Amino acid sequence: MTANTKPTTAGKGVRTLGRWAPLIGLPVVLLVLSLGWGRYPVAPGQVLGILLDNLTGAQGDWPQTMETVIMQVRLPRVLGALLIGAGLSVSGAAFQGVFRNPLVSPFILGVASGAGFGAALAILLANSTWMVQASAVGFGALAVALAYGLSRLYRSGQTLVLVLCGVIVGTFFTSLISLIKYVADPYDKLPVIVYWLMGSLATFSRSDLYYAGGPIILGILALWMVRWRLNLLALGDEEARALGVEAGRLKFWVVIAATITTACAVSISGIIGWVGLVIPHLARMLYGPDYRRLIPASLSLGGCYLLIIDDLARNLAVSEVPLGILTASIGAPVFALALKKSSLGWAK
Repeated sequence: MTANTKPTTAGKGVRTLGRWAPLIGLPVVLLVLSLGWGRYPVAPGQVLGILLDNLTGAQGDWPQTMETVIMQVRLPRVLGALLIGAGLSVSGAAFQGVFRNPLVSPFILGVASGAGFGAALAILLANSTWMVQASAVGFGALAVALAYGLSRLYRSGQTLVLVLCGVIVGTFFTSLISLIKYVADPYDKLPVIVYWLMGSLATFSRSDLYYAGGPIILGILALWMVRWRLNLLALGDEEARALGVEAGRLKFWVVIAATITTACAVSISGIIGWVGLVIPHLARMLYGPDYRRLIPASLSLGGCYLLIIDDLARNLAVSEVPLGILTASIGAPVFALALKKSSLGWAK
């Protein structure tokens, strides 16, 4: 019996490693390739050498220009794309679990519209980078708070009512964005507002990474820690309570963590749609609906997806293509294809 058990255990370990290795290795490979890809190309071996030299404090035989491009220009942007993609994807997966609806995205409660209005207002009044980011986070959180507060006025169908209230609040802030665009200077402020709303990492810097990286990582960690409890929410509120989980309280804190993650991501990148909607479905198709696997799969695939999109955005044309255009043009057909697959694995 012992002799039969060891090969079985070893085989299971190999299968587990084979399943999870791509999720760990793919972001690392893409990071190295992305750091070298651009109008100033750098070979992958040189990229690794520069990274290792900076980690160890050694002085490599590299041109100063090459090291500056890798460490000061591309590295913050590449890390930002990985972080934002992971945050939006994990938030989307969490929202889909909370609302038990595969068509839910991180923007369902109006956070994108609220953050967009906050950024547009700050651009109109001051156009200071830190004010734009702070205003986007503040109004994004305000939009979700309004949606949640409005839903509390009703005593039945809380989940459905919360979604509908999110749509109402989102529509309200969208109308305010239109008002801001109407009164903005068409030669100065309006182009900046429109470009920001389409999403971009063109001006991403180390300060942006320091500013929003911490809250995004904390939000992802919070969702990671309750990933197994999200499986219980899929059974329904009454079943979750019977298993010892207070469904209402858990939903509240999941929404808070996902909202903070989404609002901070939007504040530094603009509105980048489809990542939090499409990637969780792809992760579900590849790794199943169990949130113990779905959350880490969404994290890795979301970061890789947005990094690839950002690489295309900065290399396809002379001027950068906004990320929102690429994520929509690629995400829409991918999502249509996913809809054709066995209910997206949702009912499995």
